[in-house]
Amino acid sequence: MRVRRLEPGDRAGWDRLYAGYAGFYGVAQTPGMHDRVWGWLHDPAHEVEGFVAERGGALVGLTHFRAFARPLSATTGGFLDDLFVDPEARGCGAAEALVRAVAEEGRQRGWSVIRWITAKDNARARSLYDRLARATPWVTYDLAP
Repeated sequence: MRVRRLEPGDRAGWDRLYAGYAGFYGVAQTPGMHDRVWGWLHDPAHEVEGFVAERGGALVGLTHFRAFARPLSATTGGFLDDLFVDPEARGCGAAEALVRAVAEEGRQRGWSVIRWITAKDNARARSLYDRLARATPWVTYDLAP
């Protein structure tokens, strides 16, 4: 298992994984949406970055992450936005390797925390997350502007 930054030649594998991620959460996406996110991932001026997990020369997982300001603690944290492993590769350690890669990136940048959310019923992922991190008591809200 090798975790590395996304490269321009990863587009087809990334598209497949990102479509799987959207499908897992029941989110409809268009090719234009994929183009936009892919562009963000390769734009040094954009905050979103990405890693992929590669096994046997094939991409088996992805994660997207970004820095975020934490005014109350006067620090910067990292937000792990997306994490997905191909169902055929689950159990191979890709998800843990991706989370640990983001954590290492955070250590190198001096981030105070790595934070993420997941669906309450995402039992398989939560069993990993419960081993790696501490669940918080915070409730998440969304407000459409």
